[in-house]
Amino acid sequence: MLRLALRNLFRNRMRTLMTLASIVFGVVGLILSGGFVQDVYYQLGEALIHSQSGHLQVSRAGFRGKGTRSPESYLIDDLDKPRQLLSQQAGVVDVMARISFSGLLSNGRTDWPIVGEGVEPDREARLGSQLQITSGRQLSGDDPSGILLGDGVAQALQLQPGDPVTLLLTTADGALNSMELTVVGSFQSFSSDFDARAVRIPLAAAQDSLATQGANTLVLSLQRTEDTARVLAALKDQLDLGYFEVMGWTELNELYEGAVALYERQFGVLQLIILVLVLLSVANSVNMSAFERVGEFGTMMALGNRGGKVFRLLVIENVFLGICGGLLGVALGVALAFAISALGIPMPPPPNANIGYTAYIRVVPGVVLMAFGVGMGATILASLLPAWRVGKIAVVDALRQNY
Repeated sequence: MLRLALRNLFRNRMRTLMTLASIVFGVVGLILSGGFVQDVYYQLGEALIHSQSGHLQVSRAGFRGKGTRSPESYLIDDLDKPRQLLSQQAGVVDVMARISFSGLLSNGRTDWPIVGEGVEPDREARLGSQLQITSGRQLSGDDPSGILLGDGVAQALQLQPGDPVTLLLTTADGALNSMELTVVGSFQSFSSDFDARAVRIPLAAAQDSLATQGANTLVLSLQRTEDTARVLAALKDQLDLGYFEVMGWTELNELYEGAVALYERQFGVLQLIILVLVLLSVANSVNMSAFERVGEFGTMMALGNRGGKVFRLLVIENVFLGICGGLLGVALGVALAFAISALGIPMPPPPNANIGYTAYIRVVPGVVLMAFGVGMGATILASLLPAWRVGKIAVVDALRQNY
C-alpha cells in the first residue's frame, strides 16, 4: 500500500505540487512569525534585565508591595552575609547593592521630583550593557559626588554633563538632607516613564545622606538568563522567606508579562488562520483528486478491497504529502530565517519606550517542531472527510465513473 500511495502522488504532479506549496507556505509562515515573536521576547527581556532589574533581586519581605513609599523601613542592615550566600550560587556573576530614595532635584531655578537609587557604579556599569548613554558617560567609582540622570529628567531641568545640581531627600530618621552633586551623564532605558524620574548616585553617597549603612535590594547578575528559574528556586530554599523576598526579572517587569501575553494571543490567532488556510487548500486538492479517481476505487472494491482500505490509501498518500511538505517548509523557513537575520529588521521604539532596535528571526526548535506538526496535522485532517466519503460509495455507483 505504501508503494501504491507513492505512485498515486506522482500521477498528477501539478496537483501534488500545488498541495505541497500550500503546506510549505503555512510551515514557513509559522517559522518566520514564531521566530520573530521569540526574538521580541528575548530582546525585551534582555533590555529590561540589563538596563533596570538584573536577573534576580533579593530584598526585605514586603518591600515590593509597600517599600516604594517608605524604603527606609525595609533596609537590609547587614549586607555581607546575604551577599556572600548569593555569590556562592552556581551561575551568579555578580551581586550588587541598591538603596532606593525619592526627593527633589534642583538646577537652581526649577525643582523636579525624582525616584533615585544609590548604586555601586562599576558593578552597575557591567550589568547595564543595554543602558544607552545619551550624553556624558556612565557613573563610575571615581565619581563620589556624581549623578547619572534619566534622559527625561535631564531634558526637564535642561541639564548637561558637568552641571551642578542639588538633591533634597529625607533621611531614615525623617530629617531633611541636601547633597551637592555634579551631572556626569544621562541615559535612556527601555521605558520612557522610568527615564522621566530616575536618577542614580553612588551607593556610599546615598547611604551617607540617608544616615544608614544598609540597602534595600541585592541585585544578581547571572551568566545565562536561562538559569534564572533554577537560581530562584535554590534561593527560596536557602533564604529566610520570613525576612527576605526574592523575585525573578519576569515578576519585576510587568511590561514584559503584558507584552508576552499580547504576542501569545496574536501568534495563537495567526496559527489558527494558517491552520485553516492549509486545511482548506489541502482539502480542496484531496477532494478533486479523490472524486476524479472514484472509478479507480470502484475497481479496487470490485476486486475485493473494502472501503476501509481505500480510506487508508488516501490517508497514507496525505501523510506522505504532509511529511514532504513539512520537511520542505522547515528547510525553507530556517534558510529564510538565517537570511533575514543576517540583514536585520529595523524596528521603531515599542510603546512606552524611547529606543528602536533591530529585530531578527530566531530559529527555536520548539517553534520549528510546532510548525512542522501544524503542516502535517492539517494535511492529514484535510484528507479524512474526502477519504471517508469515497470509502462509503457503493461499488456499482463507483464503477459507473469508468464509463
